Amino acid sequence: MLPAPCPAVDIAKSRDSANTLHPVKRLLLLLVALAFPAIAQELAERKDVVSWKLLAQVELVKMKDRYVPQFATGVSSLDQKQVKMQGFMMPLEMGDKQTHFVLASMPQTCAFCMPGGPESMVEVKTRTPVKYTFDAVVVSGKLTVLKDDPTGIFYRLTEAEPAK
Repeated sequence: MLPAPCPAVDIAKSRDSANTLHPVKRLLLLLVALAFPAIAQELAERKDVVSWKLLAQVELVKMKDRYVPQFATGVSSLDQKQVKMQGFMMPLEMGDKQTHFVLASMPQTCAFCMPGGPESMVEVKTRTPVKYTFDAVVVSGKLTVLKDDPTGIFYRLTEAEPAK
């Protein structure tokens, strides 16, 4: 004896056959459409800002019971230097103005997902609040290359201010 057909499947088939999209398919199409503007917002390389490609020159090395970052010489030479950085804000505080946020190489496409690993993010602490935006921002400040930070972040920009 065959099991009885599922009514939900029959409804979905009838909707599809009537040239209307099933609500789940509609939702998936909407999510894909919303993600494309963020994906298309990849940053162009600028000579006046630190390159994300340079910051990506790090590898994790096992030391005893944990992994620590080992930075390329070019990255290590930026430690404690005034730099300019460009990226996308990921707020860490409530409100439309931020003094503590993460600057990421790629825009966030999901509120619960990180857009990359620790090599593609910089913790930023500003002197004055910066207005939150979905567009790329440029900030300048003192970069610290973190060799053993307990939070797992590799880079921190302090005394930061908005820049052009």
